[in-house]
Amino acid sequence: MNNNDVDRTKPLEEVGDAHISGAAETPLRPDAFDQPPEDKIRVIEEHFEGIMDALGLDLTDDSLQGTPRRVAKMFVNEIFAGLDPQRKPKASTFENKYQYGEMLVEKNIVVYSTCEHHFLPIVGRAHVAYISNGRVIGLSKMNRIVDYFAKRPQVQERMTKQIVQAMQEALDTEDVACVVDAKHLCVNSRGIRDIDSSTVTAEFGGQFKEESTKRDFLDYINMQTEFGA
Repeated sequence: MNNNDVDRTKPLEEVGDAHISGAAETPLRPDAFDQPPEDKIRVIEEHFEGIMDALGLDLTDDSLQGTPRRVAKMFVNEIFAGLDPQRKPKASTFENKYQYGEMLVEKNIVVYSTCEHHFLPIVGRAHVAYISNGRVIGLSKMNRIVDYFAKRPQVQERMTKQIVQAMQEALDTEDVACVVDAKHLCVNSRGIRDIDSSTVTAEFGGQFKEESTKRDFLDYINMQTEFGA
């Protein structure tokens, strides 16, 4: 069976827990962007109201009656905003006039994402590096690229690949690497409820596939860089 195929003979719950990531592209229908955001909010609001009603919650209560709308707006405008290609950050690059030839590492980029199997949070840090091929990118753009791909239902392996591919495209070089270390609340708060475990994924391109360069990158990540007041 191809890795991209799902074994339909297995229970869906078992397939979901198997962490099948498929391609590097987020699975979206061709008509994913036909509806304007406000229409999506309205549809999600209606469905989430049905979920709350099925749970037996009193939607006339002052504390709950606005929840379906709040959740719908949060889904579309905030935690899943990375599904909208119009929100993809413009990763402007500049000529490497100062001829910096070593790797540049942006450490400890905060990751807030959502597990696509249980729609529970993924919280952690991303470490991204590249070696200039004549172009450089603004530091904040690296954070924005991470944030864009995090703001969608995700599998951590896929997100790590997407970050690297976006950086490679922006900089026109294969020499990009990313390591993500994150906690999955689908593991920490349900099921096995292991609150201490985290998941680490990595993607190495170009020179970062070489052991010496990979080691240098990992050494940078582990370097103590927190400064006191």
